[in-house]
Formats: sequence, C-alpha cells, structure tokens
Amino acid sequence: MDDVKTLNGRIKSMLVENLMLPVAVAEITDDQPLFGPGSLGLDSVDALQLVVALDKHFGLKIPDPATAKEILQNVSTNSQGEYRVVLINPSGSVTSAPAFLMLDSDGDGIGDSWELALFGN
Repeated sequence: MDDVKTLNGRIKSMLVENLMLPVAVAEITDDQPLFGPGSLGLDSVDALQLVVALDKHFGLKIPDPATAKEILQNVSTNSQGEYRVVLINPSGSVTSAPAFLMLDSDGDGIGDSWELALFGN
C-alpha cells in the first residue's frame, strides 16, 4: 500500500495525464482546489473524465460528475469519510443513509487510511 504522499503523487499524475492539464505534476499542491476560483480550472467535462479515471486507476466509485465536484475538492485523501445527502422541499426534508468514501489504491478491500493506521504501510 502506498503512503499518502505517494498516493497523492499518483493522483496528480493521473490528473495531468488524463485531463491533459497544462501544468507539471510538481506544480500541483495537495490542497490546491480542483474546481472554482483559484483552482486548476477543471470544469464539468473534466469532472466526468475524473470520475472515469478514478474508477479505472483506483476502483473509486463516484456516481456522477456533480458528486465528484462536491467531494473531490483537491488531491488530498482527506476527503475520505462519511457523507450524507439532505433533500429539502416545501413538504419537509429527508436525510440519506450514510455513505463512506475511502480510497483503496491496491484493491484489497481495505481503505488506504485504514491500512496506514492499522498496519503502518
């Protein structure tokens, strides 16, 4: 299992290669926004390509580009965690069941953050 620094580097390389970004991997910081002001300038088409690339390279399933833009703020793996969706309309509100997002770069079914915490590698 890769350490976090190596994993972030792999994600940056994937971004540059798959999205044909006009920047060097070394120029992208871990906390640099991917979308919005002061970001790498990714748009909705990039978000779709990002969803496909993350699934292909890391087995990370993201249901759609809009969700990708919400949860993938930067290349840091700190976006891992529990997420819920709250829908509100004039009739009331409903909260989804929790969904847990974790990266599993080696595909063994154990999230990278868990492997680092429990096994140190």
